[in-house]
Amino acid sequence: MPTADWLELLQFPFMQRALLAGLFSGGLGGLLGSVAVLRQLSFFSDALGHSALLGISLGVLLGVEPTVVLIPFAVLFALLVGQLVERSRLPSDALLNIVYSSSLAIAVVVLRLVSSRAGSLEQLLFGDILGVSWRDVTLQGVLLLAVLAYLLLTRRSQILVSLDAGLAVSQGVAVAWQRLVFVVVLAVVVALSIKAVGVLLISAFVVIPACAARLLARGFGGYVALASGLGAGCGVLGLLASGLLNLPSGPCVVIVQLLVFLAALLISANPAAAAARARWRGRAG
Repeated sequence: MPTADWLELLQFPFMQRALLAGLFSGGLGGLLGSVAVLRQLSFFSDALGHSALLGISLGVLLGVEPTVVLIPFAVLFALLVGQLVERSRLPSDALLNIVYSSSLAIAVVVLRLVSSRAGSLEQLLFGDILGVSWRDVTLQGVLLLAVLAYLLLTRRSQILVSLDAGLAVSQGVAVAWQRLVFVVVLAVVVALSIKAVGVLLISAFVVIPACAARLLARGFGGYVALASGLGAGCGVLGLLASGLLNLPSGPCVVIVQLLVFLAALLISANPAAAAARARWRGRAG
């Protein structure tokens, strides 16, 4: 496409907001996803995303702005499910599957009954990043800075908790508190990203960039930075492709993330890259 068409597209305020939202939400997803993947919380983030639709349906029922209800709902839901997983004797993946599929089913039924807007359910499921407001963008930007500051200030604790909880306890790290704070932050990020990304695609924003970065990175700091950078970059590229090709924004971003992951998979298959990754994993273990 000619450069003039690219520049014309970028002049629209909705596209400017969408690009910033893609940059911030992608960066947040990669940043938290890097830690979530190491702590084997990928499925937990998926459950949060699917269950967030139930919080939205509660907001619709109460006649309240969904975002106002969604954030406290997501935090409370994350804490309750975390306790349920710890106390139950069932496998965590099976329990999370029951929780998120049930809440998603209830939410879809409720929204169908109370909402008369034809495309509202589809927008919630797949996201509408082109419809984000400046308030949404500002909240995501502030949250990105807050999460980045938190991870930098607690970097040593995050590394220990992610790689060896027993060693973290012996080093005086409050493992339970660190896990609690991370779950709450993850819930807030998921809640704020639902409008842009959608319920069904939110886990991709958290998991795919982190997995791609893990294939390429050689150390914890580089891994976290690369995951955040890949998430932000994929968000911007996916949105540009969406605008130029007139395709849904959320799925376009996820497709770009998938292409990046496949490229990382090919690069990591190189013998030199595989040896470097093995050395990092050996030090991490």
